[in-house]
Amino acid sequence: MEPVNLFNLATRQSQWLSVRQSSVAGNIANANTPGYTATDVEPFEKVLDRTAVRLSATQSGHLGGVTEAAFTVKPQEPTGPAMPSKNTVVMENELMKAGEIRRSFELNTAIVKAFHTMMMTTIKG
Repeated sequence: MEPVNLFNLATRQSQWLSVRQSSVAGNIANANTPGYTATDVEPFEKVLDRTAVRLSATQSGHLGGVTEAAFTVKPQEPTGPAMPSKNTVVMENELMKAGEIRRSFELNTAIVKAFHTMMMTTIKG
């Protein structure tokens, strides 16, 4: 049986969401740290654009596939007025991101569960 690409995509998005959640949690934890610059992960769409299709070597002379790039965590651009402490964390934005991440995890899990149920129904007949 061939592997299903949907499961690979869901796994990749879940990993991305985990990295993004860590970034947001770090921002919230450092909300009062003077000079701290808030970070975020590049959008998942850019990760998908960079990810090449993996090739399978069916013979010994075939070239190997392309490895997947890691997720890029980079500093955010300041979204509001400069704070006296030079901290760029805006708590409201970080909490909104945390809610967005939670909803994305729930959607990802629901899609995988529905697809798995559909596959099991098909296999069992």
